[in-house]
Amino acid sequence: MSINGFRRIGLPLVVAVLAFAAMSLTAQAFPQAAWPTQSKGNKGADVEAIQYLLVHAGQSLSVDGDFGSGTDTAVRNFQAAKGLSADGRVGPNTWAALAVTVRQGDNNNAVRALQRQLNLKRAAGLGVDGSFGTATRAAVVEFQRHAGITDNGEVGPITWRNLIWHYQLVDRPDVASICTKPSDVNGDSAHWGTAAAVGQLTAAGDRVYSSGYGPLAARDLSFEHGGNIPDHSSHEVGLDADVQLMRNDRAQCTGNSRINRFDSQYNRTATRELVRAIRSTGRVKVIFFNDPVLVDEGLVQPLTNHDDHLHVRYCESVHPNSSYAC
Repeated sequence: MSINGFRRIGLPLVVAVLAFAAMSLTAQAFPQAAWPTQSKGNKGADVEAIQYLLVHAGQSLSVDGDFGSGTDTAVRNFQAAKGLSADGRVGPNTWAALAVTVRQGDNNNAVRALQRQLNLKRAAGLGVDGSFGTATRAAVVEFQRHAGITDNGEVGPITWRNLIWHYQLVDRPDVASICTKPSDVNGDSAHWGTAAAVGQLTAAGDRVYSSGYGPLAARDLSFEHGGNIPDHSSHEVGLDADVQLMRNDRAQCTGNSRINRFDSQYNRTATRELVRAIRSTGRVKVIFFNDPVLVDEGLVQPLTNHDDHLHVRYCESVHPNSSYAC
């Protein structure tokens, strides 16, 4: 627009238009991004981040992605030192205190937390060495653009919150105990879940795989950033997972492996062990499946249209939706 054009429409209107444009750009950031509350019993990438950040803050503990007694103690010690409620839960206030700003040139465990998050949630392929070099900065900028936030390569509170909140793909080439299979409606686009859900599901897959029943095959969880998903009334917050039934030939991840409970390939014993493995890893609200034997054993609950898969609903110790609160 020319200078005369600006004069004709008037300065107040120009300011309003520019303000609206700025608001539109801001809206590209994930509006639902929030710090996920993690506590004893959680597993996965976000727990690893907590552990790395605790080590950076001077706490002594192992980084293994399992929020056990040692991590619980370290969290309480950190909270007490920061004047926070020492309840062992890593919620918004504790996350904000842990997530220190990092930038190019830094070399520490907070950078390791960042690199691990970028690898698992954005397939960045970074070495987890704690050195914030050019490759790490490039991966940060790529994520910031993906999230619609300021792409300055510096990781402060907004970038940390959006990254920690961001969902994670289930399938990983370095993990043999779990795979993903396309669904009829959503194909391969709905294999994303919260880091907690993916961590719990992977732990269950490790257990059933080590027992000789073959891998766990997951179908729909959520889209990359959650939200409405075709063919589901739930699966919007990254904490629901559809899991295929276990087979006699253990070929859950091979070809067209989908079966229902009436199929001759259905292995009830292995599916029972899978359900037990899922429950043993914790944070399970409910498992829906229509096998009457497993229903009578109290392992699952029946639900219409659940003859060919387990619907696992995970939960958190604190969640804004009561359906997902433990």
